[in-house]
Amino acid sequence: MAAPMEVVVCADSAGQLWNCAVFELHSGTNLLSYRGGNSSPRSLTLLNGEFILGSQLGKNIINVWEIQRKDQLQQKIVCPGIVTCLTASPNGLYLLAGIAEAIYVWEVSTGNLLAILNRHYQDLTCLRFTDDSSHFISGGKDNLALVWSITNVLQPDLSASPEPRHVWASHSLPITDIHCGLMGPQARVATASLDQTVKLWELSSGELLLTILFDVGIMSVTLDPCEYFLFCGGSDGSIFQVSLCSTHISRDKTFQSDNEGSQVFKGHRNLVTSLSVSMDGTLLLSGSHDETIRLWDIQSKQTIRISSLKGPVTNAFIVPAPANMFLPDSRPGVGLPRFSRHLNPSEQAEGSESGGMCLRLQPGPQVSEETYLEKAEKLYSLMCAVTDKSVFGDGENTKVRVSELEEEVKTLKKINKDLYEFSTQLLTKPS
Repeated sequence: MAAPMEVVVCADSAGQLWNCAVFELHSGTNLLSYRGGNSSPRSLTLLNGEFILGSQLGKNIINVWEIQRKDQLQQKIVCPGIVTCLTASPNGLYLLAGIAEAIYVWEVSTGNLLAILNRHYQDLTCLRFTDDSSHFISGGKDNLALVWSITNVLQPDLSASPEPRHVWASHSLPITDIHCGLMGPQARVATASLDQTVKLWELSSGELLLTILFDVGIMSVTLDPCEYFLFCGGSDGSIFQVSLCSTHISRDKTFQSDNEGSQVFKGHRNLVTSLSVSMDGTLLLSGSHDETIRLWDIQSKQTIRISSLKGPVTNAFIVPAPANMFLPDSRPGVGLPRFSRHLNPSEQAEGSESGGMCLRLQPGPQVSEETYLEKAEKLYSLMCAVTDKSVFGDGENTKVRVSELEEEVKTLKKINKDLYEFSTQLLTKPS
């Protein structure tokens, strides 16, 4: 049998048979499976066509498998906290993880932690790269979707932390999914939310192009490759197809079935967590908490195939089959390094022994000056001296006071998070 052009990569929360598996798109044949644990929602990703990565549900671990090795034990990347979402850049250079309300950015070739972005106020729910790896979009439970330029993130001004290029704050409840279209920085981005709306944005300008209101919360969203249709997965199991080529479309609309392409796919019995469209735009893949994955014919709205899993589906998407996925003797060109958990290189002994070099290009002529690390160390020493002598006094009193303040901050953050989750549940509770 010839190697398939497109495959389905999926995972469920049970992990009884496997953590994740690869199926042939048209026949549903199980081609590969990867064992060990389970993967949390929005956290299964392919890295450079050579590795599959998935964050362990409820744990601070990212599982790693070589993509072409069948039934292998996974490697593990230990993270500073529980990973709520994960993605890799299409060019294979960077790995992003959402840990609580922070975004961690690693360089794949060295394993160095390049940045920690603390711009969200609640836990991250999803991360998406543009197809050219120049930007990424983050969404969280704080109702915000942020657009980041990878260049600004990796070359920050020393005096200030990186800021997002756009802040999209039009949603009134947590972001559940993000889809980024084609064309790199000229792409259109769709955001879905529990506030029963899907919004379409222009990445370059940050302008809001379209808002669609539904009668249920939207859990997943995707566009077909030509961006003729928007597909939205509802909390009641319905999949809504919205035509973007309608002659009567306005910037704010309420979804209604019509003869111009806006239709509803019926079949799932629980919330739809994953949506993906094939490269030719004829097939729609959907995963649901009813423990099934369905393949639909978009034109007829009919189910072609139903695949039953052992638990609620957390991830399901269609990808072009990597060239070496079905070559048993193939191995990754370069193995993954050990991933750092610290920004400060002095805290990672393995980094100093690797002999690697990290280059940051800066505009203008190069002049001899202090490095960033030397400036940071000097500033840190000065801050410690001022804090010890001027604020708290010397000795043990300093450590005790700092510890008390850290505990107080943790308590306040927990109270704020609990209040926010309570209000969200109250607003989304069916009447």
